[in-house]
Amino acid sequence: MWSKIKENWKHLMFMLAIPAVSAFYPLFNNAKNGAQMVFLPIDYKVPFIKEFIIPYIAWYPFIVLTMVYLCLKDKKVYYRTLTSIILGFISSFAIFYVFQTHVPRPEVVGDDIFSVLVRLIYSNDQPYNCFPSLHVLESHLMVMGVNALENKSKKVQYFVIFTSVMIILSTQFIKQHVVIDIIGGLYLAEVIFNAVPGLKRIVLTLWKRRSKILEG
Repeated sequence: MWSKIKENWKHLMFMLAIPAVSAFYPLFNNAKNGAQMVFLPIDYKVPFIKEFIIPYIAWYPFIVLTMVYLCLKDKKVYYRTLTSIILGFISSFAIFYVFQTHVPRPEVVGDDIFSVLVRLIYSNDQPYNCFPSLHVLESHLMVMGVNALENKSKKVQYFVIFTSVMIILSTQFIKQHVVIDIIGGLYLAEVIFNAVPGLKRIVLTLWKRRSKILEG
């Protein structure tokens, strides 16, 4: 395992593009252009369950580990998924800028580990940048990436699907997002992941034309 990681470290380094792009997240995490609430009737019935903070924060190592797995299994799928993540961030930031949403949060009391972690997340992330949910977007991209592999482990596939579902549910139960945010994240992931191969062909075609023009 470690030997494969060492062999592929140059490819894995491209994952640094994720934190590089996500560094722009705080610029949009405000209500300067106004913020709307997009609640559905079901949102008022979703309970607050502080224990779901565990799968919520598990999102961070989940993305990294899944991306490493994709890189070691299939470079094409790895770069397709990585490109989808970057485009997903950029698209989401554009949406945040023109259509900022807001999700009210409950008051969290108690000194247990779950309450402490929820308050920590709340204190480091303003209640904006909700639609679409980046947690949902990236989690679903992990599922799509693994599903796109030809030689995948069924156990890994089921684990990724299960973890993704738990993370998506956690966005609701710790009141970071509402249902429409899930729908937006899933839809955007589907559109971008399926569009990347076509975009790749367009870029390669334009690059070849440019090369011919320069040579001529």
